[in-house]
Amino acid sequence: MAEKKTEAEKSAKGKAPAEKGAKKAPEAKSGQTAREPSRVLTQYRTEVVPYLMQKFGYKTVMQVPRLEKIVINTGLGDIKDNQKSMQIIEKELMLISGQKPIYCKATKSVANFKVREGMNIGLKVTLRGNRMYDFYDKFVSIALPRVRDFRGVSATAFDGRGNYAVGLKEQLIFPEITYDQVEKIRGMDVCIVTTAQTDEEARELLRALGMPFKK
Repeated sequence: MAEKKTEAEKSAKGKAPAEKGAKKAPEAKSGQTAREPSRVLTQYRTEVVPYLMQKFGYKTVMQVPRLEKIVINTGLGDIKDNQKSMQIIEKELMLISGQKPIYCKATKSVANFKVREGMNIGLKVTLRGNRMYDFYDKFVSIALPRVRDFRGVSATAFDGRGNYAVGLKEQLIFPEITYDQVEKIRGMDVCIVTTAQTDEEARELLRALGMPFKK
């Protein structure tokens, strides 16, 4: 009998981890399913990394520059006192980026511009990860070619530390924006932050990812 009890205890102990694991199973199923990587990210891993390693002689993959984040911002200017117009711009920026923007507040009062400290003077969105790559793909392949008389973007608009900025005159170049629903044509700035140490490395990175620089 003693031998049977020990065998039963052993079998019960062996079943305990399985029961605990069974309780955790629903939590794993309730999580979000992993999505496929962006087309730009796949291109970066398969084509851009080998190209940059050969061109600049990097010893490891970790030295290869990559996209870190993309910041989209727009000033409110003449509508900083109009709550309805601010909400319209906020909605447009959310449609363009796929992420809710945040308000930028004035750090000090300027009487000449009728700006008080703490007043909302701009909107910005910071994109990282999959949303960043999705926006970059749309920006390069769809939005920029829709600019009137487009001949390419400037190849010199770098800040000396590998970051690139481009200004847009209107939000209508993005396919999510409907012309009839636009209250006023308004521009914005798109700043692409990379891990490159020099402008030359950043330029080659963006060019390899499809950025249409002027020739």
